[in-house]
Amino acid sequence: MENDDAGNSFSPLRRSQSNSFEADELNPPAPKSRRVTVEDVADEGEVVDEGEVVGGGGRYFKQCSDGGWALREGETEFERYQKYKEGMGEDEWAPFSAREEWGLTEWIVKSLGQTRTDEFLKLPITRNRMQASFHNNQSFLKKVDELPHGAAWSCKKISVQGNRMDEKGELLHEDVELWMRNPVECIKDLIGNPLFKDQMVYTPARAYTDSAGLHRVIDDMWTADWWCDMQKKVPEGATIAPIILATDKTSLSQFQGDKTAYPVYLSIGNIAKEKWRQTSARATVLIGYLPSGKLDCFTPDERSLTNYRLFHHCMSLLLQPLVAAGEDGVEMVCADVLIRRVYPILAAYVADFPEQCLVACCKENRCPKCVVAADERGDPLDSPMQDPAVIKGILEKRKTGQHPAEFEEFGLRTVYALFWANLPHSNIFLAFTPDLLHQLHKGIFKDHLVKWCLDIVGEEEMDARFKAMPDYPSLQHFKKGILMVKQWTGTEHKEMQRVFVGLLAGAVPSQVLVVARALLDFSYYAQLRVHSTESLNGLESVLAIFHANKDVLQQLNIRDHFNIPKLHQLSHYVQSILLFGATDGFNSELPERLHINFAKEAYRASNKRDYEEQMALWLQRQEAVFLRGSYLNWLLEQFQSAPTNFTRDHGYDSDLDSEMEGPNTVPVNTLPILPEQRTVHSLAKTPAYPQHSVQHLVTAHGASMFLPALKLFLCNHMPHAIIAPGLQDHFDVFRQVVITAPPNPLISESPRQWHIRATPEVLPGRGRKPGSPAKFDMALTSNGIHHQKIHVNILLGMRVGQVRVIFTLPRQFGTYSQALAYIEWFTPLREPDRSSGLHQLSCSTCRLHRNAAVIHVDEIARPCHLIPRMGQAVDRGWTSANIYESASDFYLNSFIDLDTFCMSAID
Repeated sequence: MENDDAGNSFSPLRRSQSNSFEADELNPPAPKSRRVTVEDVADEGEVVDEGEVVGGGGRYFKQCSDGGWALREGETEFERYQKYKEGMGEDEWAPFSAREEWGLTEWIVKSLGQTRTDEFLKLPITRNRMQASFHNNQSFLKKVDELPHGAAWSCKKISVQGNRMDEKGELLHEDVELWMRNPVECIKDLIGNPLFKDQMVYTPARAYTDSAGLHRVIDDMWTADWWCDMQKKVPEGATIAPIILATDKTSLSQFQGDKTAYPVYLSIGNIAKEKWRQTSARATVLIGYLPSGKLDCFTPDERSLTNYRLFHHCMSLLLQPLVAAGEDGVEMVCADVLIRRVYPILAAYVADFPEQCLVACCKENRCPKCVVAADERGDPLDSPMQDPAVIKGILEKRKTGQHPAEFEEFGLRTVYALFWANLPHSNIFLAFTPDLLHQLHKGIFKDHLVKWCLDIVGEEEMDARFKAMPDYPSLQHFKKGILMVKQWTGTEHKEMQRVFVGLLAGAVPSQVLVVARALLDFSYYAQLRVHSTESLNGLESVLAIFHANKDVLQQLNIRDHFNIPKLHQLSHYVQSILLFGATDGFNSELPERLHINFAKEAYRASNKRDYEEQMALWLQRQEAVFLRGSYLNWLLEQFQSAPTNFTRDHGYDSDLDSEMEGPNTVPVNTLPILPEQRTVHSLAKTPAYPQHSVQHLVTAHGASMFLPALKLFLCNHMPHAIIAPGLQDHFDVFRQVVITAPPNPLISESPRQWHIRATPEVLPGRGRKPGSPAKFDMALTSNGIHHQKIHVNILLGMRVGQVRVIFTLPRQFGTYSQALAYIEWFTPLREPDRSSGLHQLSCSTCRLHRNAAVIHVDEIARPCHLIPRMGQAVDRGWTSANIYESASDFYLNSFIDLDTFCMSAID
């Protein structure tokens, strides 16, 4: 489709087909009018020295090179649209009659298909009561099509001639369609979106945690090396838009049929990864559907190579506008209303391993990034990276009939028109980013490590250990074992990792446990959203530990070799992080989530015939409605004179505790500290179990030493109390305490929240109402010492206890506002086990009774998870419900979540 010019961009846009895109005519260069420094991208930044800025969170930034200069002020698309509406004399709701009709439009577009829309609009109650300006689906869609949308869709028909003959002896051919949008126009929409203003960066910088620049940290792409290095290759003052591409074929049919789609997604590294990872923010856009036909016109032996060639041909057509834009730059209005000359350059490519080989034009028994030999991928080698110029030269020689030895050595395919060959400044081999989902969670862990350990432990014993695993809030319990799981997803893989090392302890030889620990350490280090020199050294160290101990699997006849492609990919993680930032910004889980919105839902909205065109039109209408909603939100912000105070919704899980509902929770802390600087412990406003007797606490909660522990507490904290506690007293008891702590920047920008439960067993009720086992969670207690710095090893000086009762003192003991908890102690943490790396501890007793205490609730730092020492064979009488009472020796599970891992692994 031909692109409308700027003056007509707000008139109704019509769809048509065209055979190719024309690159935008570049604006002539203009003199710089303002120099933009890194201060413009640091939240609440404060200049402390030339080229150095301290931003929010105590970070120091040093600008890498001159870039991001503004040429002049401009107008964003929203501002231009606002002037257009005013010039036309229309209100903000036009072409809809009012706010209510716009709300109805949003709901219809998001929730109803075309048939259902017709049915809904023809209902008597709809026609008589609503009196909308549209009365059927046709008139409704006509209104929607008047809304502005993003870059237009066009279709390129490609005829592929095969090598098979038909009945007449003629070569068969197949016509396929490439649906595409101009990627430069999509980048303009992204970099100029006013809603991304606070998450947009225009120049790279190095980030440090200290003013001397000794402790570097890497998270977003602008803090890594690629952007800094690339800035030196473009003209002074230029703004780079680092392109992030993702491709992944997906199935559209659910239960029958073989319909597929091949989406191509695009985002830019200028947008903070926390924003473009949110699918609802639409910071990653769909720029095309590649052909996904079967190519039955080819014989099976030629079909694979033809798919390679067709892929590269279509990607060349799709990305053609980026060639001129990357060489000369394009003036774009940015989210901060300033015009910059932007150079869109391919930086990162998100894909699984087969897709990477397809892009790199190599066989799947080779590495798509480096020149490692096919039989040496299991060795800890530092192989040189592939050079695009060298690969192009080898293929050119092959095309002319020569037979260079490197062609077979590198496992290349005879694809001569590489889509990335002419993209300026790009290196496709460096661009491939780590894939946590397919390489680590599914690949190394599930497909290899779990299989190896199953061969050693045995299926029955492995299942028994998973069944007996103690409960923990949010931990998935494999109550039927893992062999009964029919469909595995990344969620199940990650849930297994949370308990796998402690589960293996005692069941496998110590050296195998070292191997498992090293791979799990690597997985957890790789998932951090912020990296430091320490964490990158940790990645390299644990990978070296794996290679130093992996031979034990060959000695046990579990593996013949380690020539595993996904294992070799781990050697490239540190380099990729240094170049492009933390791996959480490039996980292939994002494209798979995007498939739902941009492929599967679009397909379901079609009539399943010639569906690509219908999908493109459906997506265009969805985008138009989204953009109008974004425009209205932006318009509202312009009229707001001051921010509105609001209370953050902490999102309590009503299934865990029905009493913990929003305004019914009250903090039990009393110190006058700002919320973002302290840990808040919240209880329900009304106790779940009012006036429970001491005898009930002993029998239902297992609090056998409740009275002695409470007497000791009162003696220490209320020495003048006249009344001593006894069996006649009753206490208000709570189900759980919710702890909200400041964010751990290594993991997330959101506050951390934990539930610590102390609920007795609930017997099955009448009818089908099920019961539930007792839940008395383990917790780390701080003895009143709170560590505000996340890099402090918080395990030092902490003690583990099992929380059995959360209660408040009755009035007869005097006024005491703080909530209390009855805890049964475990022994202090011992040195980590040499094989598993886990701290060991045991039940603490005193005179044959559990060592117990009553403490303030705000002395509980956070929950923790203990895994019993199961030995070579787990006791078959142990269950998830009774294992804490049945076992006596435990491991502190440092893999239960990333936060606990950081506590134990990163000082």
